[in-house]
Amino acid sequence: MPHNHPLIGPLSSSPDAVIKAIARRDGIVLQPAGGRCANDLGISDQVPAKAVYLTNGRSRRIQVGKSQITLKHASSRTMATAGTVSGHVIQALRWIGRPYMDDRIIAKLRRNLNANHKVQLMKDLCHAPAWVADIMRQIAAPT
Repeated sequence: MPHNHPLIGPLSSSPDAVIKAIARRDGIVLQPAGGRCANDLGISDQVPAKAVYLTNGRSRRIQVGKSQITLKHASSRTMATAGTVSGHVIQALRWIGRPYMDDRIIAKLRRNLNANHKVQLMKDLCHAPAWVADIMRQIAAPT
């Protein structure tokens, strides 16, 4: 729902607010795509120009003002951890790619994730590709 700013005037709703409302309305599950997850976790400075979400619903594009939100259908295995820290980590690591993984990224995730998050990573290993699961084990390992 648009809201009014005292100096600027009418503002449209944020793409995040719109997509959350659509998810509630349609009963779908959403997971931000890899670039957004990497940025949220602090392992990438890049801010995605386009809002892309993985979903258990159908693929489609939604126009919100001048912004466009892309929903991409994903497998049930991919969506099993949607909305959790494990989902964010899995998508971020897949986005970065195995050839570009290094100790710096692992160390940063170890610092940025708390003990509860690390426990969750260990519980969700079965939902990650093998190479990502290996990295999740390194992130969650006791120091």
